[in-house]
Amino acid sequence: MAIHTTPTQLLEPIETASRDEITALQTRRLKATLANVYQNVPHYRRAFDAAGVHPDDFTALADLTKFPFTTKKDLRANYPFGMFAVPQSRIMRIHASSGTTGKPTVVGYTANDIDNWADLVARSIRAAGGRAGDMVHISYGYGLFTGGLGAHYGAERLGCTVIPMSGGQTEKQVQLIEDFKPRIIMVTPSYMQVIIEEYARLGLDVKKSSLEIGIFGAEPWTNAMRRDIEAAADMDAVDIYGLSEVMGPGVASECVESKDGPVIWEDHFYPEIINPDTGELLADGEEGELVFTSLTKEAFPIIRYRTRDLTRLLPPTSRAFRRMGKIVGRSDDMLIIRGVNVFPTQIEELVLAHPELTALYQLVITREGHLDEVEVLTELLSAAVSSEQTATLGNTLQVRIKNLVGISAKVSVLAPGAIERTQTGKSRRVIDKRAKA
Repeated sequence: MAIHTTPTQLLEPIETASRDEITALQTRRLKATLANVYQNVPHYRRAFDAAGVHPDDFTALADLTKFPFTTKKDLRANYPFGMFAVPQSRIMRIHASSGTTGKPTVVGYTANDIDNWADLVARSIRAAGGRAGDMVHISYGYGLFTGGLGAHYGAERLGCTVIPMSGGQTEKQVQLIEDFKPRIIMVTPSYMQVIIEEYARLGLDVKKSSLEIGIFGAEPWTNAMRRDIEAAADMDAVDIYGLSEVMGPGVASECVESKDGPVIWEDHFYPEIINPDTGELLADGEEGELVFTSLTKEAFPIIRYRTRDLTRLLPPTSRAFRRMGKIVGRSDDMLIIRGVNVFPTQIEELVLAHPELTALYQLVITREGHLDEVEVLTELLSAAVSSEQTATLGNTLQVRIKNLVGISAKVSVLAPGAIERTQTGKSRRVIDKRAKA
């Protein structure tokens, strides 16, 4: 596969700035952001006051540790628009991701936010080797999920031709790649493997396709998976990172010339690594929980947001900004199933809505081929329930999981006592059988 480098003249000045220049920019933008949220977001005013800290207390980056963290619990408590820092009339778009109580995490964007987002995704595509005039095949989902539209606007901003395919219809994906001949594909890595398999099923050689670059995100993936995709498809595979609470895809992205971890676009997002148990700030290179503070967002600025992703901050290489290591796990119980954030408590709520079922359940996650498969095991409270009622229960729960959680799952309704208990009488909630390569 070809490695495409980025000529220096194509880079923005900030991408090659000195550390002192970056620090000065971050300090100035952070000070403005803290003042903005204190004035315009009641949650932050209350949180800062409770912590005994004021925006005026911030004079240097080290002072950020004086300010409280923001968590998903805070976002849920202010659902839907309580965390917005601008009036609704300035909100251009709303996105949302799954939450832990059936309600999504809602984020908003002003026109400037959308503009910055497009710029950062364009920067990310360029870092991956993309150029104006390239054709980009987007297989991320469109809709409330930030992936599809985030990639779409960024590719257009770079000057690319966009194929807004979205997910699914794998045979058609292959047909359009063969007919339209895009140079770049943006998709989850697991679905790229499915596309590769579909090529083989159709008797086509994916190595002879037009694809040269794959920009993969929305789920954790390993370097082993990178090697498999690159070998199978003869393309460069790079990692893009994002989360809707911070912006969406394009918070960080790998450079094709180094492929050594996503570069965090530190002119827009200030990263920290903390001990997930104590909240203590850790030094660069130490493994802990990734925390982000936005520096330029208008509608939904976020202060010290605990991503729950476990990783490390690494020194700069291809750009002046620090990098993040591969995500090695989570500090909470969130699962990522085919790019969808799933909390076991979401399943629990749906199970508890049926009085015929006990509160015990298990999520059994496997990987069939390259896609995750989920089975939800539940059990009846009474053996008196008929087989017809049992089947109806399972079908109803399956539909509700699909509609409210966003994943397809097999549901098995078992006899009373069938789910194995621990010595404390509880069941093991999650059985994740996916390989951890």
